[in-house]
Amino acid sequence: MPVITGIVPAHRPAGRFAVLVDGREMAVLTLEAIERLRLAVGRPVDGLEDQVELEKMRLHAYDRALNMLAFRARSSSELARSLQRKGEQRAHVEWALARLKEQGLLDDAAFARSFARSKVVDGKQSRRRVQQDLARKGVSRSLSDEAIDTVFEEEAVDQRAIVQGAARKKLRSLAGLEPAVQRRRLYGFLARRGYDLDDIRSVLSEINSSIGADADAELDDEQLESEESGG
Repeated sequence: MPVITGIVPAHRPAGRFAVLVDGREMAVLTLEAIERLRLAVGRPVDGLEDQVELEKMRLHAYDRALNMLAFRARSSSELARSLQRKGEQRAHVEWALARLKEQGLLDDAAFARSFARSKVVDGKQSRRRVQQDLARKGVSRSLSDEAIDTVFEEEAVDQRAIVQGAARKKLRSLAGLEPAVQRRRLYGFLARRGYDLDDIRSVLSEINSSIGADADAELDDEQLESEESGG
């Protein structure tokens, strides 16, 4: 009959213990799981195999999730997808994510605020672009909107000033082109970055003199839609 012959600290990570059965490692578990299952040296493991295996697999998914979060922050949906792509079973992933949320280590609202702040303040990205990026990461629209609103308010973000800065920076790379070409490409560049169309029109009107265009010149709606879609 297989018997537990040792419970020793695992090599890594810290706080994990290897359960040895007849001298061989059966599983790496937390001390809490070992105590809950009443595992002890000298105890037979018959009838405990399934419980030990479940604890082992859950902990493996949890530790893998911790490693991913240590590398960079992730939303719960993004983390779940990554874990399942690496072969973790969905049930174990759900257990791991629930534990991380209970411990305050996984918080979609906090993640959305941090992501929005870095993209808006440092990256000078538009509200719409940040919304799209957060959606791709699996953050709900309500959480992303709340996060972006918070960042805009706390950082006193002037979206129009951001558009103006992006436009003038891009304009330098368009030097030498015909004014009409400069304006068209600049409009398309700003539209594709997701800036508000009214802000784009206003900023372009201000810098018309820089690109030699008529101050009253404007793209019509059909041209704008074409440029925004990359057409």
